[in-house]
This record gives sequence, C-alpha cells and structure tokens, in this order.
Amino acid sequence: MSEPRNLIIIGSGPAGYTAALYAARANLAPLQFEGAAPNVTGGQLMITTEVENYPGFPKGIEGPELMPLFREQAARFGTEMLAQNVDKVDFAQHPFKVWSDGKEYQAKAIIIATGANAKWLEIPSEKEFMGSGVSACATCDGAFFKGKEVVIVGGGDTAMEEAQFLARFCPKVTLIHRRDTFRASKIMLERVQKHPKIQIITNAVIDEVLGVKGGGVNGVRLKNTLTGATWNYATQGIFVAIGHAPTTGIFKGQIDLNEVGYIEIKKYLTYTSVEGVFAAGDCADHRYRQAVTAAGTGCAAAIDAERWLEANHAG
Repeated sequence: MSEPRNLIIIGSGPAGYTAALYAARANLAPLQFEGAAPNVTGGQLMITTEVENYPGFPKGIEGPELMPLFREQAARFGTEMLAQNVDKVDFAQHPFKVWSDGKEYQAKAIIIATGANAKWLEIPSEKEFMGSGVSACATCDGAFFKGKEVVIVGGGDTAMEEAQFLARFCPKVTLIHRRDTFRASKIMLERVQKHPKIQIITNAVIDEVLGVKGGGVNGVRLKNTLTGATWNYATQGIFVAIGHAPTTGIFKGQIDLNEVGYIEIKKYLTYTSVEGVFAAGDCADHRYRQAVTAAGTGCAAAIDAERWLEANHAG
C-alpha cells in the first residue's frame, strides 16, 4: 500500500470541483472520485438547461456547458480525477480508507461532496419534459416562466415557499397535493391559502404531463386520489417540490447524519462529526441547494481541510 494521500474528494458538481480547485492550488494533490454515471459527474447541473443565476455569465449558460469548465479548472492545477463511484468508506481511524472498483485508497483527510437528488413523480412523461417545462427548483427556473400559468406539486413548507416565489412571476400558480392535509407549518399554509394568485387542488396527483415534444408543456392530466377520476388541467410549467434525497447512504454509521440523511456539520463550518472529514454542497445543505452556495462550501471545505492538515502535521 502506497503512502496515504493528503486529501480525497468524494463527488463532483460545483462543491466537489471547487474543493478540488482550492485543494490543488494549495498543493494538496487531491484525488477526486467524480462518480461513474454521466448525469452524476458534474452534479444536478448536468440535467439543467439554462443557468442564469451563476455569477460571471451575464447571458446565461447551459448546465452541461458550465460543469466541464469547473472540471477543467480543477484539473489544470493538478487534481487527479477518477470517473468512478466510491463503494465503501472507513472513517474509524487514520488514515481514512475509501474503496472504489475493488481497490482501496487511503487519505489523511476527506471532503464529501456527493450532493442530493430531487425526488420526482416517476412518470415517463415527466422525464420527457424535464428541463423543458418540468423543474424541481423554482428558485433556479421560476424567472423563465414569467407571465405563464404553472402548477407546483407538494404539501410541505418547501412547496409553500416555492408557490409564493412563483407567484412573483406568474399570474396563476396552482398547488397540487395528494391529500387534504398538509405537512407544511400552519403559518406557511395560511399564507398560500390567502394568496390571491395561488389556487390549491387537494386529493389529486399528476397522472401524465401533456405537451408537444420540443415545444414544451401545455397541461397535465390529474387523477383524484379518492375517486380515480381524471381530468386535464392547462398549465405551461410544472414544479415538483416533494423533497430531495441526499446521496449519503455509504456514510451511514461512519459520520453523523440527520433523520433524513443529510450530513450534520458544525455551524458555519464544514467539519463533520469525524475530525478530518469535511462536507460541502447539497449532501449537507437542505436549505439553499444552489450551485453558487455549493461552490462556496466547496471552497470552505478545502480551506478547512488544508488548515486541519497543517495543524495536525499531516500535510
């Protein structure tokens, strides 16, 4: 077994690549596991069309165009990148151990940037219109629907927040929920119920997304969860707000996770419950979930890792 590396980064996307950039420029010679699948390498922006809210691109940029730029910049400074998944980790003792494709790797410090995935409705027509009328982020994509009528699916605080956000741009927002009771807090629900631009349909689910391929969404087929009756409902956009699932399964039992699987970090820091293991991006952030905040925490994680290595004479 060769000498342990200074730093291994698990994951890519804005958080992973920014961590790699800063770590490489600090001469830590990081090894980065980017993930094996094309839609994993680069994170959720790889399935995002126009990105208008990332600083430095005043005319906007396509997600699949932006992430290779992140990768190129991190590679320029010497990050070693492997397009592989990490299958198992052992953070019980130093050096930390990581397994990928049957091979063991060791490192003095670890940065986790495995991200999170939006939960979808899991109907075929949803995938067909993903990025061209179907979105899981009102904050990211709401401005594209200015002047259009949209629907949002969900019953929690996130759905309520995003419905109100969409109402800034859209003349009509319809919130669709499968039950007639809501997980959302009372105050959030009341705000939505009182909003003049928001309509609520309960006991209903989207059975099919309607539209023209290449021409976008023009409606949904709704199904009543009590009677089974279906009907078409006109809309020009669909926002799914039924939650996210952090990609943290392999870390269970290794570091502290919250009740839904997000990595627990110390306030204002990227430190996890294990000294020398750091977390960045959406795997630890269930509040903001933006590319720019992910990149920011990637930077912070690299600086935290660098300082931790220096303080522990492990650099």
